[in-house]
Amino acid sequence: MTAAKRILMVPLDKKVEALRMASGLTLLDDQVAIASWGPLPEGQEVAEQMEALDFADVPVEQLDRDMDALAARILNCDVVFIV
Repeated sequence: MTAAKRILMVPLDKKVEALRMASGLTLLDDQVAIASWGPLPEGQEVAEQMEALDFADVPVEQLDRDMDALAARILNCDVVFIV
């Protein structure tokens, strides 16, 4: 069995799709975190994904376009998806 990976999802352009992908990644035994580059949109699709992510204890952080904060998160992960 392989060691669990630390996965960072960065919603950038397709934020709802990034949240869906992160929700799907919770089915693995890997640690998933979300660092949103700017605010997440509002709406039913986002609310549904946020509910699933909350249930899976996935941390969601808004970085407000802070490049240093994003770089620090990236350095501490094994895999990074920017969507």
